[in-house]
Amino acid sequence: MVQDPHNVRVYTVNGTAAGSSSSLPDWLTRKRASAKGKGKRAIREHFEGTIELIQGFEFPEASNRVKTTRDGHHVIATGTYKPQMRVWDLDQLSLKFERHSDAENVDFVILSDDWTKSIHLQNDRTIELHTQGGFHYRTRIPRFGRSLAYHFPSCDAYFSASGNEIYRLNLEQGCFLNPLQLEDESSDGEILGVNTIDINPVHQLLAFGVDGNGTVQFWDPRSRTSVGILRLPRNRLMPVTASGAGSHSLSVTAISSRPDGLSYAVGTSTGHTLLYDIRAAKPFATKDQGYGLPIKNVAWIEGGSRMAGDGMVLSADKKVIKIWDRNSPSTNFASITPANDLNDVHHVPGSGLLMTANEGIQMVTYFIPQLGPAPRWASFLENITEEMEDQTTRSIYEDYKFVERNELKTLGLDHLVGTPTLKPYMHGYFISLKLYDTARIIANPFAYAEHREKVVRDKLDKMAETRIRSKKEVGVKVNKALAEKILKEEERAKKKEERKKKRKMQPAVDDEMAVDGEEASDEEEVKGDEADGKPSILSDPRFSKVFEDPEFAIDENTREFALLNPSAAWQKPGNRRKTAVEEEEEESDKVSSDGLGESESESGDDSDSDSSDAGELTKFDPRSRPGQKNLRVQQAYDRTREHNRVANINMVPIRATGTNSERLGDRNASFGQRLAPSSSSKDSRRPSKPSLGKDDGAMEISWVPSASSAKDDDGSRQGGGKKQERRKGVEVFGAGMEKGGEEVSESGRKGRTQRRKGVRSGSKNVFRRM
Repeated sequence: MVQDPHNVRVYTVNGTAAGSSSSLPDWLTRKRASAKGKGKRAIREHFEGTIELIQGFEFPEASNRVKTTRDGHHVIATGTYKPQMRVWDLDQLSLKFERHSDAENVDFVILSDDWTKSIHLQNDRTIELHTQGGFHYRTRIPRFGRSLAYHFPSCDAYFSASGNEIYRLNLEQGCFLNPLQLEDESSDGEILGVNTIDINPVHQLLAFGVDGNGTVQFWDPRSRTSVGILRLPRNRLMPVTASGAGSHSLSVTAISSRPDGLSYAVGTSTGHTLLYDIRAAKPFATKDQGYGLPIKNVAWIEGGSRMAGDGMVLSADKKVIKIWDRNSPSTNFASITPANDLNDVHHVPGSGLLMTANEGIQMVTYFIPQLGPAPRWASFLENITEEMEDQTTRSIYEDYKFVERNELKTLGLDHLVGTPTLKPYMHGYFISLKLYDTARIIANPFAYAEHREKVVRDKLDKMAETRIRSKKEVGVKVNKALAEKILKEEERAKKKEERKKKRKMQPAVDDEMAVDGEEASDEEEVKGDEADGKPSILSDPRFSKVFEDPEFAIDENTREFALLNPSAAWQKPGNRRKTAVEEEEEESDKVSSDGLGESESESGDDSDSDSSDAGELTKFDPRSRPGQKNLRVQQAYDRTREHNRVANINMVPIRATGTNSERLGDRNASFGQRLAPSSSSKDSRRPSKPSLGKDDGAMEISWVPSASSAKDDDGSRQGGGKKQERRKGVEVFGAGMEKGGEEVSESGRKGRTQRRKGVRSGSKNVFRRM
């Protein structure tokens, strides 16, 4: 919506809102809008406002001409790229069809009351005729055409081009007729071409706007002769140069005749619009657009006006559209500045609706309620003007940057104060965004490098945050371990509840199950909400002193804490004890360190040898594990302690008294040899042999294991009397036999640290209980 100083409101009902100062192309502006927002939605809010009168009222790149049919049901427009013609159905407010052509359209005329028949002038000197079925016929003219008009009474189509000839094509006969030769008077200058053609709807008088000499020539189609020449006031229109008069050529670029048959509006290449009465040679009104650009369109707005009155004139160049009264051309009834350069403007007869073809993608439509009512096919516009007032408009300072005085001095632009480059506003100035970027780069050449370094650093920080999860800090003074434990339990319970809810919310297969699932999920939500409403121990004021007062600090070194938290006490480095197998190995090492007890400990009870193989862990010390009450383990511990106490006694060999002192004093003599009488040995030179007992007939076999010192048959020590080193983890027994000489793994050497589960035990304690 554009608010005019004279309180005339202009509503944009299609395309880009008016009032923009952006000089960027439409495709780049749309790309920026899409990047800032979310795709098509942002583009629609930025360009189309809150209402789109006709859906798809656009071209891929730009539009050239736009017109409505005489019956008021369709709109026909041409544009590019690719060159094409599009037809919109106004009753449906949508696109009806599109038709492509080989060349870009210059001008076209609708021959029928509807859209079915039209004639098109292309920029490659081609003339195309289109019907309802599509392309019908193609022909060419000798020169590049500029304008097109159709004379209905004679079925002649007039084509203006470069030069002084007007080509005629009779559509009834289907052939070209003799062209019209415009008069080239030397006083007016050379005719470079004819820019526009107008046919008066009342008396069918032909008016040709000449390029080069600044004249309008009138011809009678019946006699095909010139009936008059209108010469424009060159001295008043052309700019004054150093030589005196203007040296540039003056051209007529637009002509429009009023339905009264007497008034003409003439647009010039200098940006002026002159109103003539054909009965007088001088204009009765002159309007300057102010930009000095050629006039694109002029039109008389008649009929249907409720407030503006008759005799309104519309004049437009590529920058601005001005609507003004013919009796007071100095003031504007309405002024519209489109966002893109204009190519054509069409006023819907009998309404306040304007359609424009421009260099943008969107074709813009404006509605001015004070100019006339809405068309019949868009009558709803009358009721939604209040809604259209809230539509988004582009700011006039969109391409400007606001800077303060200090920043202006830092950039070195303080010398521009007072010039049009800086626009004062509040405590600073508005400066062109392009100039601001250039000055910032000159003032700090490393600004881009610093910005890039900052972006990379921020990106790395974000990546680090995603990879490294910081530990939650518990804001308590006392018992931080307890607070962390409570938080973990709450988080675990929360995740469990979420998983439970997610399972409940999955759709069921049957309807009954689905209904039951919904009821259950509702109940779970209620329960979850109730659970979330309960206060936590950390937030409960009743337990606040537990985490604030040092007197409530938990001493983890006490026996009570160890009894209540056995796993926590066991995990402490100082409290970890050796396993039962490790303690048994350590005890065996201590016993074997003595020479007498070594063989005794190594040759201990055979039942003890299977304790490690069976896997029973009986080396349990209740002092190292307080609070563990296991009667079976306690009994096994007592038996193992008693066994170790007996095994640690140093055994002294028995010395029996007898006549044979050598045998009695021999440590290596067997028990049978010590008890045998001396008379039983008849030949002392023979070695003693094992004898049979006379009572039970049993045979005695004795052997003495020696792990520390191995002897030969003659009783001498091996290795020159030096004691052989004992290898750790190797058990020697018998005559040079060893056990455990191969490499033993760490788990095999230290044994198990946990009791086997689900496997039958074969240890000595199990057999003792049998």
